[in-house]
Amino acid sequence: MERDPDGQINTEQRGHVLLIEIDRPLKRNGFTPKIFSELASAYTLLEKTPDLRCGVLYARGDHFTAGLDMPKIVPLRQAGKPLIPLEEVDPFNLREPLRTKPLLIALQGICFTVAIELMLAADIAIAAENCRFSQLEVKRGIMAGCGATFRMAERAGWGNAMQILLTGDEFTARDALRFNFVQEVVPVGQELTRALELAERVARQAPLAVQATLQNGRIAQNQGWKAAYEQVAPTQRRLYNSEDAKEGVQSFLEKRDARFVGR
Repeated sequence: MERDPDGQINTEQRGHVLLIEIDRPLKRNGFTPKIFSELASAYTLLEKTPDLRCGVLYARGDHFTAGLDMPKIVPLRQAGKPLIPLEEVDPFNLREPLRTKPLLIALQGICFTVAIELMLAADIAIAAENCRFSQLEVKRGIMAGCGATFRMAERAGWGNAMQILLTGDEFTARDALRFNFVQEVVPVGQELTRALELAERVARQAPLAVQATLQNGRIAQNQGWKAAYEQVAPTQRRLYNSEDAKEGVQSFLEKRDARFVGR
């Protein structure tokens, strides 16, 4: 397959799961404006396709990404232009339209800058044991701009976050697990298999309930538990009256796997 020198994003649907592949391995998957734009389009595809229930983000080659292709990115940043088209879903889940469906990420090898921020924006992260992480923007005279400055502190605590952000030093997959950045560390080569296994398990659950769970958790994270609790009763009423809730009860009575339809 002929590859664009600026890279590309490939997508593949497997059942109810969308696989999203970062494809620029000869440049260690360095992010270009084209990759940012196509990644947003892939997230939008996940969001807008009713049959898709979960996504898995991964990268081709030995490394997830060495970070930004600075010569291609700097002119846009200097001009204050967005890297993500405003009408597309934001892969970093920082501005609307926000992603409402679960997204897992599989990481391997070099995982610098933007890799970490995509990891922190994902719902479940699986890291190969050879991952090398670095949020190294301070070494380049800039700062992390896609969520790391606040999401790291939420996960790892202020001191751990500042040690990473203010030094730009590398940390390991085991460190990432200790900091609550990833959920599992697996042998090299098994990260995508494990992420896909979990994604398929998520996709077998009731889609409306999965999305409602994500939304309520995010409300609590962003607005506090009281705001989240205020949404519990109306959300539960809607879910209890869904076809999927009825199917959940029926499948329990019949001692079989549920067949959810997302209604």
